[in-house]
Amino acid sequence: MKMDLNAIIEKMETGDQDAALTALQTFNKEKSLCFSFTPGEEEDRERLGVLVLGFLERDLQPSCQLACLETIRILSRDKKSLLPFATRHAMQILIRHAGLSQGEGFTPEIPDLEVIVEALKCLCNIVFNSKAAQEAGAELQLIVGLAERLKQCREPQWNHDVRFFDLRLTFLITALRVDIRAQLARELRGVSLLSEALDATLDLCWPDMYEVARAGFHGCSELPPLGRQETERAMEILKILFNVTFDSNRRKVDEEEAATYRHLGAILRHCIMSTSEGEERTEEMHSHTVNLLGNLPLPCLDVLLMPKVQQGSIEYIGVNMDAVKVLLEFMEKRLDRGNKLKETLLPSLNLLTESARIHRETRKFLRMKVLPPLRDVKNRPEVGNALRNKLVRLMTHIDTDVKHCAAEFLFVLCKESVSRFIKYTGYGNAAGLLAARGLMRGGRDPGHYSEDEDSDTEEYREAKPHINPVTGRVEEEQPNPMEGMTEEQKEYEAMKLVNMFDKLSREQVIQPMKIGADGKMTSLEPQELHYLASQQFGESNNSDSDSDAN
Repeated sequence: MKMDLNAIIEKMETGDQDAALTALQTFNKEKSLCFSFTPGEEEDRERLGVLVLGFLERDLQPSCQLACLETIRILSRDKKSLLPFATRHAMQILIRHAGLSQGEGFTPEIPDLEVIVEALKCLCNIVFNSKAAQEAGAELQLIVGLAERLKQCREPQWNHDVRFFDLRLTFLITALRVDIRAQLARELRGVSLLSEALDATLDLCWPDMYEVARAGFHGCSELPPLGRQETERAMEILKILFNVTFDSNRRKVDEEEAATYRHLGAILRHCIMSTSEGEERTEEMHSHTVNLLGNLPLPCLDVLLMPKVQQGSIEYIGVNMDAVKVLLEFMEKRLDRGNKLKETLLPSLNLLTESARIHRETRKFLRMKVLPPLRDVKNRPEVGNALRNKLVRLMTHIDTDVKHCAAEFLFVLCKESVSRFIKYTGYGNAAGLLAARGLMRGGRDPGHYSEDEDSDTEEYREAKPHINPVTGRVEEEQPNPMEGMTEEQKEYEAMKLVNMFDKLSREQVIQPMKIGADGKMTSLEPQELHYLASQQFGESNNSDSDSDAN
């Protein structure tokens, strides 16, 4: 039957545990089916929250504890009902019922797992919605309690739900509080702790120092998909690790940290090579893995190539390229989808770029896949369905970050050679990156790349003299539009063009540019445009006068 809030509050105020249990169970069942509150009930909901917290301080039966916590979980979905639960005292009660208390308090010898899970769900809601609760959680050392339970990742007493909501709460509090993120990373040795939790979740074994296998499946070319629960926990761990390693690739790490990150990198390689139940869940896990790999210090990317070549592996110049191939396929899938490219594509594209920059084998393998010997010289580089064509199209994308990352990837595959870069992309597409690097006059950025041959196909060698370097394709010769014009007509057309540029520049529609002495693009002011034009025409007229005098 339906009960209004006042009736439930009256039952709670009697203090009778059985009456309160019946009333709360009715309320919880009703709100689980249709979560909505009547406007103007804020004070009543706050009063109910205070009463429920008061009950939780008593020695209740597990069923009554569970009903009270379910009510708090339902109320805490609404930000207007959070006030009673965001205090330090309320957080202390919930942390104790979640079995995470670090201070004095009642902790049952045999905890009720349902009660613990419900308390964790309450904490997730409250921490997510309230800064005051986040502050209280920091003061109560909530992260220390979570870390202590993470250390028990191989203990059988904790079921999936407890482990999952422990991880979800850890993710939320590290995402919302930078100080807690730093505490977990440094004081609590978060990377090692979470790496061990990920190892236990995936049930891994270690045939070699940086070689990982699934327990019971060592040497198998194909692994069975991860179960739903294991995948869910693994993804939460990956998200927490992303939080605690967010600055790792921007600072120097000592030898101990580097070894920890390599150990983690080996596990992440296994994640990339694993699948889950369903393509969507597999892609989500790979996405979190790629994001995290991008945070690791660059030398730790060595582990992507470390496993020995085995039967069924993809070998290139003696190196295992399985992980690189999966990353490339993942990147192309995101590219083909075309949605939110900055968020979905750039992590994998940046990871491949950096791996290609520091590993000769990776660069050569990726170049073979992305920039094979050029044969198609009739179409523009951006036309077609090959991966090169798709990436060249991104080089003129409206989003600056997207076009820069695509250009950088191709530039690295070309060993930062301007001539080779232009050969594969066309000067027009390459101009943005070349201008940013001061390479518009040609040359090459300093870089450490091995020497290898850039063998041209027969088709390219034959067509090379006829390729337009701007468009990157063979084009028919066009007639000279100024052919048959007098010098006066040429000057008139040129000045008309100068005036059009001047008008567009003054109206801030365009900004004329020039190439400076350093090879970078700089602004061309209107007076400079007029000066260059008048100087050219002046020289032309002087030449004509000299001819007449002679």
